[in-house]
Parts: sequence; C-alpha cells; structure tokens
Amino acid sequence: MSDAALPTVAEVRAAAEAVKAALDRHLAAVESRIGDDDPDVYAAFNELAAAAEEYDELLYDRYDEVTPFEIPTPEDGLPYTGPAEPAAFSVLIRRDYAVVEPARLIAQAERVVAHDREAELAHDGGTADALGVLFGEYEPDEIASRAKDFGLEEGDSTLWIAASEEVAEPGEWLGAPFAHIDPQDVMHRFDVSSVFDDEEGDEGDDEEAGDGEPAERGLTTA
Repeated sequence: MSDAALPTVAEVRAAAEAVKAALDRHLAAVESRIGDDDPDVYAAFNELAAAAEEYDELLYDRYDEVTPFEIPTPEDGLPYTGPAEPAAFSVLIRRDYAVVEPARLIAQAERVVAHDREAELAHDGGTADALGVLFGEYEPDEIASRAKDFGLEEGDSTLWIAASEEVAEPGEWLGAPFAHIDPQDVMHRFDVSSVFDDEEGDEGDDEEAGDGEPAERGLTTA
C-alpha cells in the first residue's frame, strides 16, 4: 500500500476508541440481558465484531501490526427469536447451477416443446428461454436429480424453514416473495456445499474420501 493510501494516525485512534465504546455497550447489554438469546446482546456482539475488525485492518495497514484477539461468528448464524410453537412456516430454497453444456440444455427444451403445445421457446431460443421451458415442465427436484441430463452442474444449495405466526393470505407476498423473511425466524437450515467436504477432510486422515457429491450440513437454530 502506498503512503498516500495509508490510514492516518487519527483514523487508527478513532477506530480504537470505537472498539472501546463497543466493548462498553456489549458489557452493558450482557449485564442487562433477558434470556439466552437476547437480541440486544446479539446486536452488541455484531457491533463489537465489526469495530474490532475495522481497527485490526487499520492497525495493520498503518503499522503492519495485528490485534491479539479474534471474535468468532456463530456457526449457526442469527439466534432464533420466532414463536416457540409456530402455527405456520415457509420453506425457502436456493440452488445454484452452472450451465456447462448450453446445447444440451436447449435440446432438452426443444424436446419438451415438440411434445407440448402449451410450451414454446420465445425470443431467441437461447439458454434463458430453455430454462423457462424446462422449469415449467419439470419439478425443481427432478431437475436437481437430473442436472447432468440438462447440461447443468450443481453448485451450493440451502433450504430454510422459517416460522410464521399465521398462514399468509392468498397472493399477499407474491409481489416480493423473499422481502419479508427475518433471518431470526429461521428455525432450521440445511446447506449443501463442496466446501464441507474440505472441512471433513481436515478432521482426520483415516476417513474415506467422499464420492464427489457435495456434503450436507444441517443447522438447527431453534
């Protein structure tokens, strides 16, 4: 980093003062907390972590020094603060794919169009159109199980089960289906990623290697 880009002494000192203030707020929140999952404590924890990280970065950039402490991030994310006995729940799923064989993808869509009068490849008939046809014809689970047949390669995926006080009215959230989900209402989540294969491999050399499929990890936050 050039001298012109170095943080000033005043900026480093201000970051240090921010850490001190965040420590005071965190201690005050802990002393007055209500229950094990007090949201005020969690908010103060996040503020302290952010302030410490900022100070550490500025300290390193200015003086090439680091702090002797590290504030970990909880593995299971935000604490659950939703209802203890939810009357309803939502299932949110994200699955990532890479289009590795566009020609195969388009060919599969063309087969569907050839046998289904209601399906059509609009616009230029490219991968975007093909995806619309295929997801209109097949359930997402079938596409996931036959990803290679469709010229796709699976990436990470996650499934969240979020609690609700009551079932939403028909059409209530269709305009923005994911806009009103509070992470602290997530009771359970299940993540699938090849990164977990690496973590499992680090735990010991005696375990047999996996079969190449992404590993799954379930997190219970309730």
